[in-house]
Amino acid sequence: MSTAKRLDNQHGNSDLGILQKLLMELTKPFVGREEEAKVILLALLTREHAALIGEPGTAKSALIRRAAQLLDMKCFIYLLTKYTEPAELFGPLDINALKEGKYVRITSNKLPEAEIVFLDEIFKANSAILNTLLTIMNERLFYDGYTEIRVSLWSLFGASNEVPQEPELEALYDRFLLRHYVKPVSDELWKSLLKKAWEIEKNGYPKPEIVIDKSVLQKLQSAVFEVDLSGVEAKLLKLFSILESKNIHLTDRRKGKALKVIAANALLNGRLKAVEEDLIILKFVAPHDIDDFEKVNIILAEELKTPYKYLRELEEIQMSVREVGNYIASFPVVNSRFVEYRLLEIYRDLESTRDRVLSMVKETEDESVHKKAMEVVEQINELLEKIRRKIEGR
Repeated sequence: MSTAKRLDNQHGNSDLGILQKLLMELTKPFVGREEEAKVILLALLTREHAALIGEPGTAKSALIRRAAQLLDMKCFIYLLTKYTEPAELFGPLDINALKEGKYVRITSNKLPEAEIVFLDEIFKANSAILNTLLTIMNERLFYDGYTEIRVSLWSLFGASNEVPQEPELEALYDRFLLRHYVKPVSDELWKSLLKKAWEIEKNGYPKPEIVIDKSVLQKLQSAVFEVDLSGVEAKLLKLFSILESKNIHLTDRRKGKALKVIAANALLNGRLKAVEEDLIILKFVAPHDIDDFEKVNIILAEELKTPYKYLRELEEIQMSVREVGNYIASFPVVNSRFVEYRLLEIYRDLESTRDRVLSMVKETEDESVHKKAMEVVEQINELLEKIRRKIEGR
């Protein structure tokens, strides 16, 4: 029996079902970090590496720590600068061994013994460290002077405020199969963010309710290669061509390895056969520059008919409605025909906008779009009521 079938038949619920539990448990202490958690889990499922691009203070290292807790894996976290010495990452030289003419590093609690590694500001490291990391990421080998050490690394996660522009960093950047642009949470989540942050300040991060053995992760990683990809290959090739025509270039390495992430996404959704919607994960594989993240999302939304384009339009409408609300609030009273005419004009525009939002609900069955649309409609209705009251002088 294949690995995938064994996983699917075991315990009735299957080990595939544990993936959704892991995803929920990973995001539990955080607000608005579902996408980041998914990237981390996809990297672990494929035994690949992920780069998290974005400003500090967006829970990147905390997510990695929790992932290591959930999997009971050794974790190494370090902030790099151009002055970071190799010994800080790979361990100091053993002085006693050196006296005997032996070149030995003490790697205890350092990167060579860690299974999950998070390196903050990774692209600021000096060339000696960066060159060593290339071999570690690609071959899981650490060459140090006269010794060759096989490292325990499963996945390496790097964080940076920006995408590296220097040509000498391109090889390292390409080793990160998964890339994600981490943004601060949107303002509608600030209230929830404050609540969660206060709970963590008082009680610390909650202990995971589930911890899985590394052997389960190894079985799941093996199952990735048994996912049926035959139904998506033609569409994938078309997407590669479209992305290339939009000046979004994927190296041959990234094109080939994308199959692993597509298969992993199918597993994450409880399937042993990939479908076209699994190709959405190209949004984590294809982007290079910051601008590419938005471009790729738009291309995939149009080609795969995902709800992204609706959600993006709804967010833009919601922002405009807020701006109109602030504008109307600046009118103290309706004391002229011009003001009344202007308010009536805005009123008609808002009614048209509401009709557009309601049409989105009819165009898609996606629950997230329906929920967001009803939220926007409610805001528009409240604003329409305010305009009516202003015109009536109440």
